Amino acid sequence: MPALKRSITLFEASAYGVGVIVGGGIYALIGSASGIAGNAVWLSFVFAAITAMFTALSYAELSSMMPKAAAEYVYTKNAFRSKKVAFLIGWTTLYAGILTISTVAVGFAGYARTFIGLPGFVISIFLVAALSLLSFWGIKESAKLNIGFTLIEVLGLIAIIAVAIPFFGSVNYLEVPGNLQGFGMLAPISSAAALIFFAYLGFEDVANLSEETKNARRNIPKALLLALAISTILYIAVSLAVVSVVPWQELSKSNAPMELVAQRATGGQVIGVLAIIAMIATMSTLLVSLVAFSRRVYGMAKQGILPSHFARVHGITGTPYVAIASAAIISILFVFVGGISQIAALTNLGLFVIFFAVNASLIALRFREPDARREFRVPFSVAGIPVTGVLGCILSVFMLFQISGAMDIAGFNVPIIFVGGAIILASLPVYFVFYSGRNRRN
Repeated sequence: MPALKRSITLFEASAYGVGVIVGGGIYALIGSASGIAGNAVWLSFVFAAITAMFTALSYAELSSMMPKAAAEYVYTKNAFRSKKVAFLIGWTTLYAGILTISTVAVGFAGYARTFIGLPGFVISIFLVAALSLLSFWGIKESAKLNIGFTLIEVLGLIAIIAVAIPFFGSVNYLEVPGNLQGFGMLAPISSAAALIFFAYLGFEDVANLSEETKNARRNIPKALLLALAISTILYIAVSLAVVSVVPWQELSKSNAPMELVAQRATGGQVIGVLAIIAMIATMSTLLVSLVAFSRRVYGMAKQGILPSHFARVHGITGTPYVAIASAAIISILFVFVGGISQIAALTNLGLFVIFFAVNASLIALRFREPDARREFRVPFSVAGIPVTGVLGCILSVFMLFQISGAMDIAGFNVPIIFVGGAIILASLPVYFVFYSGRNRRN
């Protein structure tokens, strides 16, 4: 069976990470987050970045040990020696990935309808199909296009920062709703961080490019950390910029907070340009999410936990064409999933479960395989236990409960943790259906 082509460089892998992180989330969610944390929303980005950084360090060490697609499944399988636990985590990554792809596609359609007179679902379907074809054509081609997308979307955020410079220093950047002070600030800041964590979605996808990256044991850890660091700096600067230009009370009510900021700062001169940049940002996120999702499916099939058809690689393009087609079809079926805040919360719930498992896997493997080859090793260990992994576990659980309040799901006031938990637990019957009567590869 043909293998995936190793053609991605460190620069391209890092650009992939920045491209999927700096996407639709920052454009869509900063208004909602400002309504929760007020002018201190920048601290929410710091809080979310710290949580992401601990987990990114765990991904970095694990990816240097096991540079495989379906990264989370491989890590948990080796750490806990349980295919059931590994499949549960693998399933969670798939459900979070599908929700992300569908939501971003719908978000793109919302921007595109400003220029294209077609129904939103038609635009969403066309975009998913077009980018899936690009993903099939080749990972190198996808990487090159993503570099262009990433450059444009980063320049867009830099433009927001630039037009806001005259307004910097005009507000109290520690003001939160209700004028909470001291330790009282933790609640709104952490709650907003749990929501805008969606804007950090994607750094973990870099690990799933391991089988197509040159010198993956060294380059994947570097790409993970570089992508997260660059994105965090941009996010903090942008969050300070938007509240400097528009009061957080107005931002929280806007469906297009970045456009509102641009209009207020420039007198409406760059609205069309910003809409185009937002479309490019969502396209970039969608492209990398499609690539990462298809590689997860491919990797799980290669591990023998999904039907082997999903592991088929095209002889000419060197891409997992069955996994790519499956990702496109399922994503199209879910283009009518709910609003951005609901989907972000559901996706984040899955992410925090995954991140807890990844951090726990790092800790377990330090004891199970202490002498295993590690090109990157997380610093700061006590008695062999990685401190950052422990903190990553703690913060993942903490953030999980920040989004566990009741939300309006499909018209019902259902605690979101129940909805997400039901989706995750649905993996168990699926696992037994695929597992029953089959010889599994280890």
